[in-house]
Amino acid sequence: MKLVALTDIHGNRGMAKRLAEHLKKEKPDALIIAGDVTNFSGAEVARKVLEPLLETCVPILAVHGNCDGRDMPELLEELGIGIHNKRRELNGIGFVGIGGSNITPFNTVWELTEDEIREILERNYRPGDAIVSHAPPKDTKADRVHSGLHVGSSALRKFIEDNQPPLVITGHIHEARSVDHVGETVIVNPGPLFRGYYAVIDFAEKRKKVEDVKLKEL
Repeated sequence: MKLVALTDIHGNRGMAKRLAEHLKKEKPDALIIAGDVTNFSGAEVARKVLEPLLETCVPILAVHGNCDGRDMPELLEELGIGIHNKRRELNGIGFVGIGGSNITPFNTVWELTEDEIREILERNYRPGDAIVSHAPPKDTKADRVHSGLHVGSSALRKFIEDNQPPLVITGHIHEARSVDHVGETVIVNPGPLFRGYYAVIDFAEKRKKVEDVKLKEL
């Protein structure tokens, strides 16, 4: 299964349109959106940003980010693509979603405690599922900010260590574009789409294993 993973569009509809055009070449089986479709805007803006991607007719799974408006989860549910605090299957692969972020110093729109993140994972995860979390796991390449601090979720990190999901797609930390591993788990931060970044992930459905990851740029 070929996945195109993207995150942190932050309202840049032009980049969403460019990616939509590019998908004609990539021909993915699914688009995975790891949050921050907008930059502190609501559903009306988000709908316009997502429109070019929805028009590709490629199946989409998405979570909201910490900078999306309060009505964003309802929009994603209305569009049939939201997976926050739930599990969905595509081509036999389960995806579990965590929207928002762990607690930040900035009091953003959607923030969760580490207990809430842990409970979402424990409630929804089944062995072999992929995780789509706007917040990255702590102490990885995917959560390191410019200062060198690691600011990701400790609950997500502990869950990965204990359960070894095959794939975690994340975002949130714009400067932490990377592919990393925690044990057998592959962690992908595609980098922000508003800068033209995305990732292509080849996932073997039967073996529940990542075969290849490419970080790409439009």
